[in-house]
Amino acid sequence: MNQNSQWMQRDLAVLWHPCTQMKDHERLPLIPIRRGDGVWLEDFDGKRYLDAVSSWWVNVFGHGNSRINARIREQLDSLEHVMLAGFTHAPVVELSERLVRITPPGLNKVFYADNGSSGIEVALKMSHHYWINSGKPGKKRFVTLTNSYHGETVAAMSVGDVALFTDTYKALLLDTIKVPSPDCYLRPEGMGWEEHSRNMFAAMEQTLAEHAHEVAAVIVEPLIQGAGGMRMYHPVYLKLLREACDRHGVHLIHDEIAVGFGRTGTLFACEQAGITPDFLVLSKALTGGPPTLAGGYLPMAAVLTTDEVYGAFYDDYATLRAFLHSHTYTGNPLACAAALATLDIFEQDNVIEANQALAARMASATEHLKDHPHVAEVRQTGMALAIEMVRDKAGKVAYPWQERRGLAVYQHALERGALLRPLGSVVYFLPPYVITPEQIDFLAEVATEGIDIATRESVSVGVASDLYPNHRDPG
Repeated sequence: MNQNSQWMQRDLAVLWHPCTQMKDHERLPLIPIRRGDGVWLEDFDGKRYLDAVSSWWVNVFGHGNSRINARIREQLDSLEHVMLAGFTHAPVVELSERLVRITPPGLNKVFYADNGSSGIEVALKMSHHYWINSGKPGKKRFVTLTNSYHGETVAAMSVGDVALFTDTYKALLLDTIKVPSPDCYLRPEGMGWEEHSRNMFAAMEQTLAEHAHEVAAVIVEPLIQGAGGMRMYHPVYLKLLREACDRHGVHLIHDEIAVGFGRTGTLFACEQAGITPDFLVLSKALTGGPPTLAGGYLPMAAVLTTDEVYGAFYDDYATLRAFLHSHTYTGNPLACAAALATLDIFEQDNVIEANQALAARMASATEHLKDHPHVAEVRQTGMALAIEMVRDKAGKVAYPWQERRGLAVYQHALERGALLRPLGSVVYFLPPYVITPEQIDFLAEVATEGIDIATRESVSVGVASDLYPNHRDPG
């Protein structure tokens, strides 16, 4: 028995994996990873896999980055952890100063959590509590977009729109208001992204006009709805939303967990609309991975907000107006060190500019797929590219999710030495920023082969057409 098999058997005896039907592993082997190096993951038998999805969108500067590693080692020798209640430390202060400096103007206060879902919980609670402290306790509902995803804790699921999740855990969820997404994949024939996004804003405007008195905040993933299938829209929607939130007295929460730190072509997606949200939630690239604050190295999330929000909680203890949220590992020094090293790389290596050439190569390498008979769209925003496989190209008729066409792409890619993990029938590239043009070409070649295989094979599955028609694997 080889080492991969040994580790797989030991794993399956004791582990329960995330977003996984464990029975799949009766026929779909687990891949035990021994080490990572740049864009590569290596298993125990020496086979390498090019990580096209940055290990769930976090390792923006690749695995085993020497500069991030060195900063963590240095920090480990002085301080590994101290609670942030009543104490502080140099890395968390320095990181907070830098985040305030590089984010849009007006976001002057930083609150830390230890993962993206928790960061969303913080923003939701902070907005809700702000309105209580401001004498408007009735403003306690949240507006979100259809097809959205904000995490899998209870409140985060509540403001998402993954039917399987919201149906299964319905009894636990908040009462939210869902507004149709500006998703430009669904735009009428011949209409551009900007016009469609403007037109779709009418539903949001109407919702806020009718419900502003009971709404605490609107929460959106700016520009890209990630787990919803890498669906994209125009920045004008964010500009209109900012104006409407101001007009109706509602907070705006931007979830940049997946799209922050250079993924969309600017350091933060909201920059493309020239706006500042009331809450900016960051994670994933912050600690060295694509949007994980600690570069994919260590768990961390940051919620940035305004002096106005902060001021609503600043009072004598006896008023009991303090914000009620804590995490044991809030502002962990090792995670802060990783995040500081990550920001150094952004600053010193001109990452945003370098990514422009890589994004162009992603576009040219996949251009041919626009003519594929089972590809409805190849869309791109910055360093995020998605390929939508469909049963019928002309009518954009999706494959039934039960056929798991994306799984065929995933399996083929593993055989070829690439980690491509589709979202349902959406094949996407969200690679580390250290990828080379030649490696992008390789991914495009593997994806093309996988799509050919996935779309030509007949699949015999009994399909219940009314059961979660828009469901996709969570990726």
